Amino acid sequence: MPFKQITCVLLILIAANQSHGQDPAFSQFFSSPLNVNPALTGIIHAPWRIISNLRDEWVSPASPYTTGTISYDAKIMKNKIPESSIFGFGTMLMYDQAMRGALKSNYASLNVSYNIKIAESEEGEHRLGAGFGLTYVDKRIDFGMLDFSAQFNGYGFDKNLPTGETALSNMKAYLSASNGILYTYKDKYMNLDIGVAGFHLNKPKQTAIKDDNQYLAPRYVVHGNFEDILNDYLVLNTNAIYQEQSGTHYFSVGGSLGYYLTQKGEDDIIVNAGLWYWSKNAVIPYIGLAYKNFQFGITYDVTVSKLAQASSKPKTFELSLIIRGIDKPTGVIYCPGPWK
Repeated sequence: MPFKQITCVLLILIAANQSHGQDPAFSQFFSSPLNVNPALTGIIHAPWRIISNLRDEWVSPASPYTTGTISYDAKIMKNKIPESSIFGFGTMLMYDQAMRGALKSNYASLNVSYNIKIAESEEGEHRLGAGFGLTYVDKRIDFGMLDFSAQFNGYGFDKNLPTGETALSNMKAYLSASNGILYTYKDKYMNLDIGVAGFHLNKPKQTAIKDDNQYLAPRYVVHGNFEDILNDYLVLNTNAIYQEQSGTHYFSVGGSLGYYLTQKGEDDIIVNAGLWYWSKNAVIPYIGLAYKNFQFGITYDVTVSKLAQASSKPKTFELSLIIRGIDKPTGVIYCPGPWK
């Protein structure tokens, strides 16, 4: 019907142009640290780390929303800076598509960070770090996948007819700046991280209707993480995140337990299980498995918002895969070690 097609067009244009558009978000935010804070770059219990995330929202034969990332970060310049300092470098590629691919977004980012020890005692050490990032963003609307009212010929939509929308144009690519700080306290058995970050601080222009007043609003993040080795077989991990962008905000909080199937140091096979709550949106159970330097996690969003009452209930899955460097990891990293 014409009304349905026109509504689809309007939704896509609103999603592409509104100044308060939202960045892609992950249920497993703890497994996507470069999306959380550039100061987390290179803060790893290993020389390097590769992470891949895949989020499939409203799963169907033609899923309308999919997001995927692959990132690499590492500690660099080890022999050129003090031993108590960490210099990190990272890069990430991300794609995001909405409305079954009519709106496609591609991101490429570079991050650097510097982390230093600021105090030490017999119990543990305090560290402070800062990070900076630049992201190149290219967004495209496939107008060929859309139908416009001017193309309706009385029987259907004829894509050979002009759209009648002279103001429409594809968005120009832009650069986005981010930075953040991170405080860490750790001892032999425990690790605590608290950080704040800001993204799109330069307010890059983002419009598909030739409106120079449209821009991408900054996204602000506050996050925390606590990990503790409870005994020879159990590891506790809890974390939380709060994000705000142009008046829209949400928080996610939860935790998990990791159980060593083998004694530590003997192949390190760990099973993780936990639960997170995404405010007014979903309850998110998590199951994961870690084997040596490989870690895998899967979540399913159990919707608790009004969308749960829809006849076609949303089904959202998320997968994460983490591979750490060849060095023997130390400290708490597996449960499901969000930043480390």
